[in-house]
This record gives sequence, C-alpha cells and structure tokens, in this order.
Amino acid sequence: MTAQEQVRLEALIEAADQVVAFTGAGISTECGVPDFRSADSAWKRHAPIPFADFIASEEMRVEAWRRKFAMDDLYAGAQPGRGHAALARLAAVGKMTHLITQNIDGLHQASGIAPERIIELHGNGTYAHCLECRQRHELSAMRAIVEGDQRAPSCEACGGIVKSATISFGQSMPQVEMQRARRATLACDLFLVIGSSLVVHPAAAFPVMAKENGAVLVILNKEPTPLDSLADLVLHADIGDVLDLILRKGVDDGTILPQDAEKTPLSP
Repeated sequence: MTAQEQVRLEALIEAADQVVAFTGAGISTECGVPDFRSADSAWKRHAPIPFADFIASEEMRVEAWRRKFAMDDLYAGAQPGRGHAALARLAAVGKMTHLITQNIDGLHQASGIAPERIIELHGNGTYAHCLECRQRHELSAMRAIVEGDQRAPSCEACGGIVKSATISFGQSMPQVEMQRARRATLACDLFLVIGSSLVVHPAAAFPVMAKENGAVLVILNKEPTPLDSLADLVLHADIGDVLDLILRKGVDDGTILPQDAEKTPLSP
C-alpha cells in the first residue's frame, strides 16, 4: 500500500458514518486458517461433501464429518488476527454497524464483535445443528460418535440428521441472514471488502448492491477480484499489515475514537 493509498483509506473510513465490512478467507489466513482457492489449500485434500450427497448417504455423512474434523485439527487454537482486531475496534467505537462474512471459523466473534452485528452467510463451523429441529449440538459430542461408533450422529431431540452449522455446496442460503445482509448493505455509506475473491455468488452481489446504492466501495485483497473496476479504492496488499497500520494510526491521531465512545445503534 502506498502512502497515498493509506491516506485515501484513512479519509474514507473517517468520513463514513455507517461502515459495513464484508470478509472472506483472506482475513484469517495469517491466523493459520487455510483459504479455499490456493493451489495447495488443505481444502483440496479434504474437499467438502456436497449437501445432496450428505443427505442421501450415511456413508457420505461419516466421510463429511471425518473431513471436517481433519480440517478442524489443522487450525485448532487459531486466534483472531490483526484484521479481526481492527474490525472489532471499528465496531466498538460505533463506526462499523455490521460485518457480513463468508467465513465459518468464528474468529470475528472471538475478536469481541457483538454477535448481533455479525452476519454469517455461509454458517458457522464451530458447532453443529439438527437439520430438522435446529437444536444445537457441540462438536466434541459429535466427534465422539463419529470416531467412537463409526456412525453419523443424529439429533437427541428429534432423531433428525445433524450437520455442521455451515452452508454446504448445493445447500440453500440462509434467508434470514441474506435479508439482514441486504438491509445492512443498503444502509451503509462505506462498504469495505476484505480478503474475498468475490467469485462466490450470491454473496458477491452485496458489494455491487452497495455501490449501486451510492456507498463508497473499497476492496482490500491480495489478488485482483472481478469487481476491482467497480471499486472507488482497490488495495492489493497484506490484509493484516494494512488494517493494523490503519488501526494504529487512527488510535494515535484520534480518528478512531476511544473505547468508551458513543456507540452507533444497530439498524434492523
């Protein structure tokens, strides 16, 4: 990031009243969580099972759980990074109203952002739930069943199929979360994309929606995205470096307010 780009990003954040951040895998890679699209990604060795196959076959459900636990072990103990901390700060001072994420790692919650400000488009991989009654199930119990009994777990409450609380390929998007994301997007004046390739739809439609509604669009990603030409500012740089620098600069000069600053109310 050049000095001119830094000044421009600082000015855009300072001028904004309602920032919405949109995060993808790139914000978590420095935390040890692998992204999905790198050539050597662990996700290619433990490819997710499509939803239809998961539903249709007990054998495939067991295999899906096996692959999930293998991935969980790869980044067990991951902690929020500099990017997560910077966004948590923006939320704490009321600058960022909502965070829309494609990630399933739970690191935004761990960073201290209030759950009601986080919109998870692709679900959350830190717990499981029943596909029938939606009862929550903890992963440790599910793992004991899969690895101990060599079978796929079922819901203790209703007997339904239990699945990681993520959105698999071929599974319907969560409509409540999609509606929340739409409302937040249309209410913002700065839409900040961080670490997303912007090739996964329908999630990638939100930056376009924000821009068409008059918001400033900033894209921070190491690699080019299909929406770079639409953005007001594009930064191809290390996410942690950029956000850490902005955070430190803002704290020093007062543009990012003290922790006890007045909070911006949540929009619906």
